[in-house]
Amino acid sequence: MAIKLHGQPWSNNTVRAMAVLNEKGLDYELCPVDLRAGGHKKPEFLALNAFGQIPVFQDGDGSVFESRAITRYVATRYKETGTDLLSASSAALETWLQVEGSQFNPPMFRIIFELGIKPLIGMSTNMSVVENESDKIGTVLDVYEAHLAKNKYLAGDEFTLADLNHMPEIYILSKSAKFDLIDSRPHLKAWWEDISARPAWEKTAVSLPF
Repeated sequence: MAIKLHGQPWSNNTVRAMAVLNEKGLDYELCPVDLRAGGHKKPEFLALNAFGQIPVFQDGDGSVFESRAITRYVATRYKETGTDLLSASSAALETWLQVEGSQFNPPMFRIIFELGIKPLIGMSTNMSVVENESDKIGTVLDVYEAHLAKNKYLAGDEFTLADLNHMPEIYILSKSAKFDLIDSRPHLKAWWEDISARPAWEKTAVSLPF
């Protein structure tokens, strides 16, 4: 059955879905959705996601939206294919999946939206937002630094979905002057250098416009 991913490669959420598909070694078709032309609000797209947001993942006759739902679906549906992204203890894995969504992503997304995404879509960066959110994410990243001083990966000794879900935002950040948020923390830096050197991520990154 055909696997399709509807989205845009400048969207961090689309990139999250691309990353899990590449980590699993799955062939898929990236179907661009022209947001400027309102492609996400057209009836055929709304039939896939009534909220009119990207990405949407189609696996044969079924579809999934919300990027973290997509990564979880793919990791579960194709558990025996490619890298097992659910191999860690469930307690650690579930905790760090939740930490990414609730603690890490809100301030990090605001930073990368200002520095990485706005310039691509013709909008001006608001540096006051960047500085304010940098202070917030710094406190979060201090917790990550302490955790990664004792653990190779977020959920233990193996690369898992918890690590993968962070990768789009950190990659976009790495193309900005604010990458010192990662670079200045040695254990966080080492973790990023490790996971971003994975062949599946390199395959993902080469197609991104940042």
